[in-house]
Amino acid sequence: MSIKHLLETITVGGTVLKNRIFMAPLTRSRASQPGDVPAALNCLYYTQRAGAGLIITEATQISRQGQGYAWTPGIYTDAQQAGWQQVVDSVHTAGGKIALQLWHVGRISHSLHQENGAAPVAPSAIAAKNSYSFVVLPDGKPSNEPAELPRALETAELPGIVADYAAAACRAKAVGFDFVEVHSANGYLLNQFLDINANQRTDAYGGSMENRARLTLEVVDAVVAELGSQKVGVRLSPNGVFNDMTPEASTEMALYLAAEFQKRGLAYLHIAEPDWAGGLALTQDFRKALRASFKGTLVFCGGYTAEKAEALLADGIADAVAFGRPYIANPDLAERFAKAAPLNTPDANTFYGGAEKGYTDYPFMA
Repeated sequence: MSIKHLLETITVGGTVLKNRIFMAPLTRSRASQPGDVPAALNCLYYTQRAGAGLIITEATQISRQGQGYAWTPGIYTDAQQAGWQQVVDSVHTAGGKIALQLWHVGRISHSLHQENGAAPVAPSAIAAKNSYSFVVLPDGKPSNEPAELPRALETAELPGIVADYAAAACRAKAVGFDFVEVHSANGYLLNQFLDINANQRTDAYGGSMENRARLTLEVVDAVVAELGSQKVGVRLSPNGVFNDMTPEASTEMALYLAAEFQKRGLAYLHIAEPDWAGGLALTQDFRKALRASFKGTLVFCGGYTAEKAEALLADGIADAVAFGRPYIANPDLAERFAKAAPLNTPDANTFYGGAEKGYTDYPFMA
């Protein structure tokens, strides 16, 4: 099967990308310690994958409060910014483009990650069921621990959260990232505010769809103020159930937000499909409705093969498709697609934590 659409260039927010094969954000838990700083190993990992039309980095916490997993990188200290500078410079030298995904995990955290052992924060004081935070225990052993009961954020605290996103975007701009992606998906803080069960607030940030969307839109507006709308994307996960999210009303919320993003002229909208986490699959009618609501670059991600991705592009519904696990095992994925070459198989045992093994040692094509 021809994949000519996948291999075409695309202009996103005024930036020309060499193909429509994006690298999805992938948590790998390999930031250097202390300080959760991107280092030489991370630089090599991303540079190996510079053949993607756009690399979207692993989710990167905007503050210590926003961390829920050990060894994930941040973008709130000078050392972290300097680490990312090396990554971006190297990717650009290799001819690639790269977006930084901004992250606050909200209630998917643990007191071991928080300043002075504080409780995680969330829209409401409701624990996420069957959800885990990856921590380093006091004895030094890593462990997946149940996400702890959060405390509800006070209304007066929310401008500070927005300011943390703006400060992270400012650092991303200084580093030279091509885009910033606001992570409002997969059960983390902004998604928790969108969700009808996780958000039981009675102030201006809870209740109606417009109120539940308020924080996400305030964050987007703050990031746009730093970077301009053509450098900003957002990730959503309609129908997602990961981290105890509720599918009910989530597609309506996604369509509402898509229209709001269109008003703001955002560069792209990135949809994380629910298939990988067991949620109800998105319908073609919903994808078409998204396409009608948002005229910028529309990206889908979730278990796609080259053939399935090509069909979605050929139908005019998607403008690009992001690939996750295939990019873990195939640093030259775009080149393999172009030549219909076989793919390496990812090793799930090395997805999270460790060093070179399962990270930078997957072979390129001969």
